Parts: sequence; C-alpha cells; structure tokens
Amino acid sequence: MRKLVCLTVVMWSVVCSGGVSTCLLADDAAESEASLPATLQYDIPSSLDGKSQPVLAWAPDTAKVQKTPLFVFLHSWSSDYTQDNSKWLKACAERGWIWLHPNFRGINQSPQACGSRLARQDILDAIEHACELWQVDRERIYLAGVSGGGHMSLLMAGHHPERFSAISAWVGPTDLAQWHRFHTQDGKPGKYAKMIEKSLLGAPGTSPEIDAEYQDRSPVYHLHQATTLPVSIWAGVEDGHTGSVPVSHSLWAFNAVCRGLQRPEISDLEIQQLVRDRQLQQPTADDMAEDVELGRKIFLRRRAGPSVVTIFDGGHESLPPAAMAWLSRQQRIARAGE
Repeated sequence: MRKLVCLTVVMWSVVCSGGVSTCLLADDAAESEASLPATLQYDIPSSLDGKSQPVLAWAPDTAKVQKTPLFVFLHSWSSDYTQDNSKWLKACAERGWIWLHPNFRGINQSPQACGSRLARQDILDAIEHACELWQVDRERIYLAGVSGGGHMSLLMAGHHPERFSAISAWVGPTDLAQWHRFHTQDGKPGKYAKMIEKSLLGAPGTSPEIDAEYQDRSPVYHLHQATTLPVSIWAGVEDGHTGSVPVSHSLWAFNAVCRGLQRPEISDLEIQQLVRDRQLQQPTADDMAEDVELGRKIFLRRRAGPSVVTIFDGGHESLPPAAMAWLSRQQRIARAGE
C-alpha cells in the first residue's frame, strides 16, 4: 500500500502567493464556505518515477463502509490541482460521490505534463490510491474534464479505456498539431502554441521523434480503442470563435470512436458547416432534439455504440448538471491496476 506523505484538510485550494494555501473561493467566499465540503490534500508517489503528486479529495463518511462512485475531475490546460472547480465539487458532493482532483504534472508547459506517459500514470495512481482509502464502486469510476482537462480525459479514454466506467469531456483540444496551427498566426506561435512547444520540445514537423510525441499525446490517434467505453463529448458551437478550441476537435474525437466501431462518421462538410456557419444545413432529428438536462439548444448530436457527441448553444464552457446526469446512468466494470 502506498504511504500518504501529507494529509491536510482544506476548504478549497487556489494558487496563492506562497504556494498551495488554505483559502476561500474568491468569487463568493461566504457562500462557498457554507456549501462546499472540506477536502483532503495529500501526496502520493508516482509508480513510474517516484515523484510526489499532490491530490485533493473528498468522500462522504459512508464511503469507508459501502461502495461509492468515484468521480475524477481533471484540471484545465493552464492550471493545476489547486484550480477552482468548485461547481464540479459541489455537484459531486450533492450526489454523494467521492471527489478526486489529481495534479498529473500540473500546468501544460513541460515535457512531463501535457498528456505524457508520466501524467497519464499519475491519474491511474491517484485512482488506485483512492481505492485503498475508500470502498470505491469499480462499476462507477467516472472521469471528466474541461478544456485541457477534456483533452486529458479523452487521452485517458484512448490509452486506458479499460480503467474507467464512463468519461465526460468538454471543449478539449484533441489534435495537438492542429491546435498548434490554430494558435500560430503568420508564423508566430501564440500562448497555447508556445505551451505546446515547451511540452513537446518543438513545433509539429520539427523531427520524427517530436511528431511521434504529438501523436502519442493527441486523443484522435487513440480513441479508436474506446469502443466499449461510454464517452460523452461536449462543445459549445461558439468555441473557436469566442474560445480557444474549435468545435472540430470534439467532432474529430467522435469520428475516431466511430472508426473503431466501424460506424458512420460526421462528414467533413458537416464539420465545416458547424465551424464556419455554426449550424447544419440538413440536421437530423437527433441534431434537433431537446435535452432537458442540458438546457441548451442542440446543433448536433450523434451516437456510436455507447458514446455520444453534442454541439450545443454556448462557448468554451461546461455544464456539470448535464455531465453528472449522463454519467450517473453509466455502469461498467473498470479494471484495477496491476
């Protein structure tokens, strides 16, 4: 059994001048203190290189004695485990699920971060350690993330589909080479392109070795393996116009799942219409269906096996109630680590 290096009770952690501190949420401290559960902060060693990983967690008292769903939420691209994801924590606690918020090498600006093998293993290590602390229901191990967390959620779905019961990914970049190009204007890399280059040690095309890293860390090259894993992919139709990740990334990810299942893909023409015009010229009945849980107009909804993609009226954002409702209906045995 792994040993806890440290164990601290916090209301929620944010980045403060002195590092990780016990702080109240800045937007509404009084309400947060009343409604958010106290989280545990602890460190666990990586099973690959021994490096200590900080984790935030919360569990209901009953999780020590009865099987309880585990909800793993992944921080976004430019953040780490101290990111304020209080709306997701609150939604998790309201359902009585175990909350896990791992660091997986932190901000995506170093080779060890950004979907590396080390970062992926950190997530698996955090899950297995949680299973030692609590009575985790292995038929209900859920993974979710937004933006960079959506990227990592889908990457885990592709590399380790057998380790999860279901995954909900929101507005994540899924092809890092394409995303690098999107954020490189007139040959000058912008913020996200620079962060990708720091993580992968170069731009796409620099060398075969670097191109191999781009593929290894891009979900579109691995999601064909997620044929039996329920994966829900979500994106606001305005993303890429008002946000940083074009909706094409979510559609490409879904098409990768379709290829694994040998199911019809979303056509290039439909992808172009959604990216350019923000609507389909010939939507299907599912594309126009109402989703009470989502509470937004839908522009596209397609299904393949147990997986689904939804493009909705919105931008670079997430809607926890819709994600949690969908996840709660998914049940599948997640294999334990070796």
